[in-house]
Amino acid sequence: DFEALSSLSNFAYERPVCHFPILHTAAPTLIARGLTHPLLPHATAVPNDVSLNNTRPLIIVSGPNMAGKSTLLRAIGLNVVLAQCGAPVCCSSLVLSPLTVGASITVQDSLQSGLSRFYAEIQRLKQITDLAGGKQPTLFLLDELLSGTNSQDRRVGTEALLRGLLARNAIGLITTHDLALTEIAQALDHEAANMHFGDRFSAGELHFDYKLTSGIADSTNALQLMRSIGL
Repeated sequence: DFEALSSLSNFAYERPVCHFPILHTAAPTLIARGLTHPLLPHATAVPNDVSLNNTRPLIIVSGPNMAGKSTLLRAIGLNVVLAQCGAPVCCSSLVLSPLTVGASITVQDSLQSGLSRFYAEIQRLKQITDLAGGKQPTLFLLDELLSGTNSQDRRVGTEALLRGLLARNAIGLITTHDLALTEIAQALDHEAANMHFGDRFSAGELHFDYKLTSGIADSTNALQLMRSIGL
């Protein structure tokens, strides 16, 4: 216990720009301003704002490769865990209700267990839906959701999964390369918002601003990336 508390004190001491969160016991809420990843240098980290509540419990984040989608999910998850440990957070402000964090990020296959990546992912998703059935609301963070299957099953399966999570009073974010999934926001009767990360390609190089912006991504970069390394 002493070592754990010492670690939290060191974290606070080494990051004087961090702030302590405001915790309350109202409906599921996460309102972060100026959120950054705790392991990125403060001088270079790009802050973003994220807001989730009962009115808008879901954000669908689209965008090209390397634009910052996965890093955003990790930043949110780490800061929520830090907040509930009693530590300061890498945000200019964070208002938070008690949340159980359920994440599906970088799920891998297993030769030893005989699991494909897709089957490993749906097992993780089942764990998260079970969490969402508990007494405490769940924050779900789902990266490249159901990317291991065909586009039709991905679209239908994703919407069904999200409807089930929202019905269990969960809030959260998903990221995707598949722009067809952005249509789910409209199907969910305004319970979801589309946001995106963008990029620009100039002089043979990709440039990212890592800023989360309203709307659906209007650019892709897979072909440019392939050309840039000579494929």
